[in-house]
Formats: sequence, structure tokens, C-alpha cells
Amino acid sequence: MSNQIKSIMVVALLVVSFAIGARNLIGAPTVSASPVLSPKGSAKENAFHDAMRRLWEDHITWTRLFIVSAAADLPDKGPVTNRLLQNQVDIGNAVKPYYGDAAGEKLIELLKEHITTAAELVAAARANETAKMAEVNKSWHANADAIAAFLSGANPKSWPANEMKRMMHEHLELTTGEVQARLKGDWSADIAAYDRVHEQILHMADMLSEGIISQFPKKFD
Repeated sequence: MSNQIKSIMVVALLVVSFAIGARNLIGAPTVSASPVLSPKGSAKENAFHDAMRRLWEDHITWTRLFIVSAAADLPDKGPVTNRLLQNQVDIGNAVKPYYGDAAGEKLIELLKEHITTAAELVAAARANETAKMAEVNKSWHANADAIAAFLSGANPKSWPANEMKRMMHEHLELTTGEVQARLKGDWSADIAAYDRVHEQILHMADMLSEGIISQFPKKFD
């Protein structure tokens, strides 16, 4: 082996070692996109799992874009709001094949309330209306409890009431942190908050897809 090749290999090893060390120092990304479903799941199961993740990732993505638009009162706030509301329709439609049209429409109604109440909260926070924020936040949590109860009622075995309520409240708390960081102009905290929102929503999406698959196994043969 020539001295030139040896030198190149040494440099390459040093670069790799530095990259690994830097990654360990900084820390791995907080968001994990690894699927919960077993790789042995059927093609239909895996496709449903991925579709559910896409719906809920759209939920937090368009929520974030709404927060950005509302915080700065950007001219795209209206179209962004409409796209975010459409996502709630998409989520409701996704459960209709399993729980029926009426249940899907009810979920759409609850999720739209979740979004419109969040919009009120952002507006109150932007205006620094403390009393209004407390009032809206109470309504937001009541809506979260209603969503949790609705889901648990549809599939109590896979989605225990206390667990669904905990997940919904966690979602609100993380989203609130995102709003607060954005309004303060703390961009590092804002980005970190979104990463936490993203990680949590993937767990929620996986819990929902696994629950439906286990409740309706014949639909995924």
C-alpha cells in the first residue's frame, strides 16, 4: 500500500471519528421516526400505519405554520388556517371505514374545535390578554378531554381513557410551549419545542393505527 493511500485512509478515519464524537457531544435528534409496527406486519397494516403518521404529521406541520403566521400576522394566515382545518376533515374521514360516517363527522367536529380554540389562544397570547388566555385554555383542555373520551369510547381496550387524556393534554402542553417560544422570539426554544411536538405526535399516531388494526384485523388481511 502506498504512503499516499495510507495518508488518505488516516484522514478519513479522523473525519469519521470527529463526526461520531461531535454527534455524541451534541446529542442525537429528539425525534424518532422508527415505526412501532413489526416489520412482519402485512402490507395493508404498514400502509395504514404510514398513512396515519402522515395525517398527524400534517396536523402539527400546519399547526406550526399557523402559529408562525398568526404570531406575525402574516397575509397567508387565512389560507394556512383553511389547510389546517382540511386536515381535521382528512383525519375524520380516515376513521369512517372503521367506525362509521357519524363517528367520523363527530371527530371532525371535535378536531375543528381543537384548532379554532387554539387560534383563539394564540390571539389572546399575542395580545397579552392574561384573563382571556386562562379562559380559552380551560376550553381547550375541555375539548381535549372530549376528544380523549370519544376515542376511548370507540376502542377502550386499545385506547384507555386515562391514557388518551394524558396524551391529549401532553399535546396541548407541548403546543403551548411552541407558541410561547415563537411569541418570545426564542428561536432555539421554538425549534426544540416543535421537535418535541413531532416526537409526541408520532407516538399518538402509532397508538391510533395499532388500535384500529387490532380492533379490525380482518380489514387488514
